[in-house]
Amino acid sequence: MTHSCQMRVYYEDTDLAGIVYYANYLKFIERARSEWVRGLGVDQNRLKAEEGVVFAVRRVEADYLSPAKFDDLLTVTTRVTAVKPARLMLAQEVLRGQDRLFAAQVTIVALAESGRPTRLPAGFRRALGAGADRGVS
Repeated sequence: MTHSCQMRVYYEDTDLAGIVYYANYLKFIERARSEWVRGLGVDQNRLKAEEGVVFAVRRVEADYLSPAKFDDLLTVTTRVTAVKPARLMLAQEVLRGQDRLFAAQVTIVALAESGRPTRLPAGFRRALGAGADRGVS
């Protein structure tokens, strides 16, 4: 079960050679994660206001495989690989058609207002389960 999000490469995403600047892939996968969470029915603003919990990237392992270029239509996929009490591991890919351009293993942690790790909220864990039932992970 994989969530997919499409986005276009804009001129601002590219360098002088017309290819996507390497750091922008991190922006692409961040946007896709936000859309994935929204698709699960989780309001991150409400989660912060009501439970004092936010999500943060703890670790990213990235492989740049082939360059995306100006005006490419990309698909960013997000798939849960593991759920732990306070963290979530994801596999994310950026594709142009069937071509795999970028792959990342991302570890997300739940943080309390103090900035310390905390358990993933029960509502979020339920949404993960419901998302799997709906074919969204």
